[in-house]
Amino acid sequence: MEGFFDLHASYDLFPEIRKSQGCQISIVIPLFNEQDNVPHLLRAVRDTMKNFDYEIVAVDDGSTDNTVKMLRQAGGERLKIISMTRNFGQTSAMAAGIAHASGEYIATLDGDLQNDPADIPAMLEHARAGHWDIVAGYRANRLDGWLLRKLPSRIANAMIRNLTGVHLRDYGCTLKVFKREAAERLGLYGELHRFIPVLGNIGGARMTEVPVRHHKRRFGQSKYGLGRTTRVLGDLLLMVYMQRWMRKPMHLFGALGGTFLAAGMLLLLWQMLKLFSGTTGTLAGLALSLGGIVVILMGLIAEMLMRSYYEGSGKAPYVIREIMHGPETAGETANRNGHSFRQDRRTGEPVRS
Repeated sequence: MEGFFDLHASYDLFPEIRKSQGCQISIVIPLFNEQDNVPHLLRAVRDTMKNFDYEIVAVDDGSTDNTVKMLRQAGGERLKIISMTRNFGQTSAMAAGIAHASGEYIATLDGDLQNDPADIPAMLEHARAGHWDIVAGYRANRLDGWLLRKLPSRIANAMIRNLTGVHLRDYGCTLKVFKREAAERLGLYGELHRFIPVLGNIGGARMTEVPVRHHKRRFGQSKYGLGRTTRVLGDLLLMVYMQRWMRKPMHLFGALGGTFLAAGMLLLLWQMLKLFSGTTGTLAGLALSLGGIVVILMGLIAEMLMRSYYEGSGKAPYVIREIMHGPETAGETANRNGHSFRQDRRTGEPVRS
């Protein structure tokens, strides 16, 4: 397997960061039954990142082969192994890796050797130079089968692009580099790893994409197939709802319910003017009216759940990118309610006096 990757390990982009304390970048790799790929993948990552202060967070997602054994044999102080109790799926494995990463930046990488670790340094440089929250890779020369992999992927990409308004070429490429804060805000559940760009957009992340290399799978079997298409469609509906209506559910349910209720009432009125000449129209009017009321009630419940979610968890329905202070904030300032605040000299955070 020597020479499989065209490695470019001469990067020494940020010496000022490497000299400081803390890890510069964490490489998160979800793995499921990839025993033959592990040694080659770890060697490629280590050769590429040897001039960086990095760590590898390998997440075994309930493998039934010798993946964990191969990880332990590889060892090394920069390798952190997380072993899941069973197969929870790539999204959960990725979320676990991000939660246990300590890097200022986090890179996600597939464990099947199809992503090339040699792309990570350039993506990291691009993220820092452009102050991007997310740098997504797109497979410029994808080496997969056309019918089972490329065609479904292109259809899915077009649907996601048109329905969400997040315009990227390749939503399915795992190779991405995140600012730590952006990765922690994603909220990865279920099988939403395919929609990371959309989740990033919901969180207000600044995002771009760059071309990356892609290789044919050499060992093991692909975990993807046509069976995932229906799941992608269901998750896409969830993403559209989260993006457009999660913070204002009554705008959706109120409009739908109001439309049904109005249509039902008009139909009942028409039947009354005709002195109930037929029962079909009456039943249809009642059904539409009741359906409209139910949908409106669903919207009220969704609205209360949304408020309970944000208020109960202490989360805010917005993300602040930066707070800028003028020179006067070195002393005391007063807010609109008359409370006096000072700036903590150690942390720089405002503290009520």
